[in-house]
Amino acid sequence: MDFGVVLQTNPPASRTVELARQAETHGFTHVWTFDSHLLWQEPFVIYSAILAATRKVMVGPMVTNPATRDWTVLASLFATLNEMYGNRTVCGIGRGDSAVRTLNGRPSNLATLRQSIHVIRELANDRPADLGERTVRFPWSKGSALDVWVAAYGPLALKLTGEVGDGFILQLADPDIARWMVRAVRDSAEAAGRDPDEVDICIAAPAYVGDGASPAARAHMREQCRWFGGMVGNHVADIVRRYGTDSAIPKALTDYVRDREGYDYNEHGRAGNSHTTFVPDEIVERFCLLGSPHEHVEKLRELEALGCDQFAVYLQHDNKEETLRLYGERIIPAMAEPVVATAASSGATTPPDPVDVPQAVTA
Repeated sequence: MDFGVVLQTNPPASRTVELARQAETHGFTHVWTFDSHLLWQEPFVIYSAILAATRKVMVGPMVTNPATRDWTVLASLFATLNEMYGNRTVCGIGRGDSAVRTLNGRPSNLATLRQSIHVIRELANDRPADLGERTVRFPWSKGSALDVWVAAYGPLALKLTGEVGDGFILQLADPDIARWMVRAVRDSAEAAGRDPDEVDICIAAPAYVGDGASPAARAHMREQCRWFGGMVGNHVADIVRRYGTDSAIPKALTDYVRDREGYDYNEHGRAGNSHTTFVPDEIVERFCLLGSPHEHVEKLRELEALGCDQFAVYLQHDNKEETLRLYGERIIPAMAEPVVATAASSGATTPPDPVDVPQAVTA
């Protein structure tokens, strides 16, 4: 399993770059950011600085959208960064949430999303794309490569993801819901004549490493991550309006939004969001990863068994550096396949799981 980190581009930009650098140092392979130009700083400017300050991590938005971004400009941004830093970009894209709603706009429909994915991917992979009555191409781009990963929740969006996505981004870490959604994407890929295993699966959620045994510490972790249930609730509310509550969508995803009364995008993605009181403790625990390193590893192994290829840590809480450190020292090694330099021909013992090595954990 690969590991990513999802950052907000809050000023100063140097702070975002530093967190990205720390993530690479601790073994993360991907650095993602929010993309909402009114709420936070412009991410593509910061991507250039992140790529310059790191050596290997892949960088991209989680997620951009086809409504506030011109598709050809997006493709040009990716192709330019690839030329500068050697094909280290990835595009996460969805219909649009905070970036469009803060402008009183509407998320794109699925037909528009499908077309934008095609145009962005073709251009950013040095291929021509049909756009309206013209065929366009970047004459200056040579060797650029870009995968496009689609964020989705609803049945039709999941179907589209399986048909055209290089990857699927699921923004919650509940194994029961993930099982249903991953299966929907892979069934769709198979029906479209694709190899279902070629669609990468990324599960993204807040992860807070702390003292899972202390009730007070546990409550603090939940409060720091409750905002995420509100963010997911924006998408779920749209699904409920379209499909109702008696559809095939798991009730664990839809039931909790019944008490949702409103949402202030000025507090979007922020710990302490006052418009997320409708999110119960159970949902926070199910959607996020909280507690000791051992608890994180247990849940990650469950997600890996469902087909998760990458877990991306939303790092919007008050324990950023410590969570990165403990992932790097305890959790990522525990999820890696054990490799030893030498081994006896028989009866060799397995090295101890790094997560079980005693070590102080601070909340």
